[in-house]
Amino acid sequence: MEYIVPLEAKVAVLCGGMSSEREVSLRSGKNVLGALQRLRYKNAELVDVSSNIMNDLKGFEYAYNTMHGKYGEDGCIQGILEILKIPYTGCGVMSSAICMNKEYTKRVLSTCKDIPLIKSVFVRKGEVVNDKVAEAGLKYPVITKPVSEGSSFGMTKVNNPEELQKAYDEALRFNDDVLIEEFIEGFFVTVGVLGNQGNEFATEILEIRTKTEWYDFDAKYTKGLSEFIVPATGLSKEATERVKDIAVKAHQTAGCSGVSRVDFMIKDDEPYFLEINTNPGMTDTSDLPAQANVMGIDYDHLVLMILNSVGLNK
Repeated sequence: MEYIVPLEAKVAVLCGGMSSEREVSLRSGKNVLGALQRLRYKNAELVDVSSNIMNDLKGFEYAYNTMHGKYGEDGCIQGILEILKIPYTGCGVMSSAICMNKEYTKRVLSTCKDIPLIKSVFVRKGEVVNDKVAEAGLKYPVITKPVSEGSSFGMTKVNNPEELQKAYDEALRFNDDVLIEEFIEGFFVTVGVLGNQGNEFATEILEIRTKTEWYDFDAKYTKGLSEFIVPATGLSKEATERVKDIAVKAHQTAGCSGVSRVDFMIKDDEPYFLEINTNPGMTDTSDLPAQANVMGIDYDHLVLMILNSVGLNK
C-alpha cells in the first residue's frame, strides 16, 4: 500500500453532523478511524461536526470526510475546508453540490447522451403535484423523493393519483423541492468509482435483493433485510460493461473526484441511472466496501486509497 499522506499527519475524520443521516455517518466515521489506526495513522481523530467546526478543525492537516447528507455531502463542509486550506477526501464543492440535488444531477448528466435517465418531473413547494405529474405524462407507479436527501429518507412508492398528495407531503418534510420519477420494475445495482484525473475505474457491480418492496432505509441499514450479490449475477456481460462505463462517465461528467457510488435500476437487462453518491457509506453494511472487497481491496486498503485522493482534482 502506498502512503501519500504522511503517517505522522494529523487527520480529522469528519462524521456525525446535523443531517438526517447523522447516525449512519457516525458509524462510517468510527469504522474509518479504526482503519486509519490500523494503518498506523496515530494522529487521526474523530471529529463530530457541529456549528463550531471552524474551531474544531484547528491544528488538523488533512480531513477524511465520512459525513452524509446536508452540510457534509452538499458542498458546505467542502467549502469550509477550502477556506481553511485543509486537503480533504472525496468530491469538491461544485460536484458535491450538484450531486446532492437529484434534479440538477439529471440536468447535468442529460448533456451526455450515453447516460439513460428515468422519466421524471421536478415539483417545487406550493405547486399542484397532481397537475405536474399529469402534465409530464408520468405513468404510475411513481417514486416521490426529496430532491436533496439520502438514505431513502422521505421516499414513497405511489401506485395511483389518490396516494400522490400524501407521499408528496412526506417528501416535503425533508426538502422544499421534490423529484417524482416513474417506478422501474426491476432490480437495484450500484457500482463504485475510484480514482482521479482521468484514471477513474469502476468497482465490481453489486446487485441488491431486498425483502422489502423496494430498497428503502430499513433495507439499506438493517442486517438481514438485503442480500448483496457481488459481482452481480442478474446482468448479461454486455450490460455489466455498460453499467461500469456509464458509472465512470457519470462520475466524470458531474466533476466528481476521489470516490463516488453510482446507482441504477435494471429492467430487461437495460440500466437506468438513479443517482450519484459523492460520499458513499463506510459502515459494516455499506455497498462500497463490499464492492471493493470482491476485487481484492480490503477495507483498510480502500480507506487508504480514498485518503490518498485528498486535494486532487477539486
